[in-house]
Amino acid sequence: MRVSLCMIVKNEEKVLARCLNSVTGCFDELIIVDTGSTDNTKEIAAQFTAQVYDFEWCDDFAAARNFSFSKATCEWIMWLDADDILTSENKDAFLSLKERGVPSDFSAVGLRYDTAYDESGNVTFSYERERIIRRDAPHEWVGFVHEVLSYEGPILHTDIAVSHRSVKEEYPDRNLRIYEKQLATGVGFSPRDMFYFGRELCYHRQYWRALAVLKSFIEAGGGWVENIIEACKISAGCYTALGNTHAAHQCLCESFLYDLPRAEICCEIGAGLMEKGQYSSAAYWYETALRCTPQFRDGSFVDLNCYGYLPNIQLCVCYDRMGDFQKAEQYNLRAGHYRPLSPAYLSNLAYFRSRTSAKEEG
Repeated sequence: MRVSLCMIVKNEEKVLARCLNSVTGCFDELIIVDTGSTDNTKEIAAQFTAQVYDFEWCDDFAAARNFSFSKATCEWIMWLDADDILTSENKDAFLSLKERGVPSDFSAVGLRYDTAYDESGNVTFSYERERIIRRDAPHEWVGFVHEVLSYEGPILHTDIAVSHRSVKEEYPDRNLRIYEKQLATGVGFSPRDMFYFGRELCYHRQYWRALAVLKSFIEAGGGWVENIIEACKISAGCYTALGNTHAAHQCLCESFLYDLPRAEICCEIGAGLMEKGQYSSAAYWYETALRCTPQFRDGSFVDLNCYGYLPNIQLCVCYDRMGDFQKAEQYNLRAGHYRPLSPAYLSNLAYFRSRTSAKEEG
């Protein structure tokens, strides 16, 4: 199985070599498309491949991706961003897949995308992305921001993960600027565009605009159910920031109209109830979160904290506030199973030890 790696980059001198060193020996062809770097990105890329191309940036990520894919010659094409890596374990798994090959009836291969980590380096946020595509299968990148690979045919799901290791210290306004430009020029927004535009507005604290866009996205129909559920969650966050906790709660509950409860939603409801001091009701929702199962196969965003650590650590607080210290301590120990180096877990350990010591001395 021969694979081309295609990347688009701009001003990535801090991370590009790290990425490319992590995949040394994995690919039969390496194509790097530069979209206007002003640092040493192109010089670093040239140390790894002679196939470095320039692409005039036009505020369209899909166009740049499609250009990079057009340069590929291998049977399969894979893409990465400059701040991604393959860990040694996942590199071995990828090479094993490459050696076995992908059955001929599959057009694409899905890899997990791990994007957040706890204090021990364990993954806390993950989702699947279409990462490898058969070159001769009909496919195209679409979306000027948060682009997605559109293709025909079945996908092979794998447990191989790409690790996102960003070094950026602040969230840029680039994506919002592109959306605003497209809006001003009258370019039509797909449901996916509407969702991400609303999310960008929320990230930049334009809460009322975000709420209007996300409401239009939900009511228009045609959106992916996972994005609709996420839109409810983002809308709740907007209302919370605006001080309207009742509307926030309504948004979270609205998500249940579209599918089974997600642990992420249950934890948000629990947090809102804890803020009001309604610990018994909050405990119900955190316990519900623990009964939910994360879904990776459909590409949905999964906050793994919400399926183990977070509900347990919050249940510890709830039962402590309700005076059931034994149950509170049990939930803290369960939280420690997920994140043994968590400052909250360790602080609670000390708290319960001090309670035990005081009781024994009494």
